[in-house]
Amino acid sequence: MSLPESLPAAAAGLAGAAVLVTGGKAEIGFKAEFLTGYLAALACALIWSSYSVLSRRFAHVPTDIVGGYCGAAALIGLAGHLIFETTVWPQSGIEWLAVLGLGLGPVGAAFFTWDHGCKRGDIKALGASMYAAPLLSTIVLIAFGQAALTWAVAAACLLITGGAAVAAAGLFRRAG
Repeated sequence: MSLPESLPAAAAGLAGAAVLVTGGKAEIGFKAEFLTGYLAALACALIWSSYSVLSRRFAHVPTDIVGGYCGAAALIGLAGHLIFETTVWPQSGIEWLAVLGLGLGPVGAAFFTWDHGCKRGDIKALGASMYAAPLLSTIVLIAFGQAALTWAVAAACLLITGGAAVAAAGLFRRAG
């Protein structure tokens, strides 16, 4: 899939994520008091996307190095927590399991899997499929009764899965 062919797939995924995040409302409603957070999110997006694209140039570097990055990020996060936040310890076994699950899944295995995919997988299909993250998070919230199934969720589902299917079409053609 060439770059011009991948643009519609990425655009559909982005549109689906936007519908999901805004709840289908036309206005986004940026608020000046959250400017620091918006800028931090933009910086994170640029850092993560740069890492994702540039990691292919360093495919010879083993994925195991991600453990060091995770350790460094954990230490920086701990320092920020101790400086800026009040510590609240989990109060029950289920809360401790949730902390463990976050450490092993989205903050652990996901980074190793992403690095491996960026270095050895189809980077365009991987990039388009990343739009599934907000959709999957919303589906989990709906399943646990913390969010409602709305037209916006259904539309986002169609846009995101449609974009991912277009992005993965080249993979299906090569496999067949």
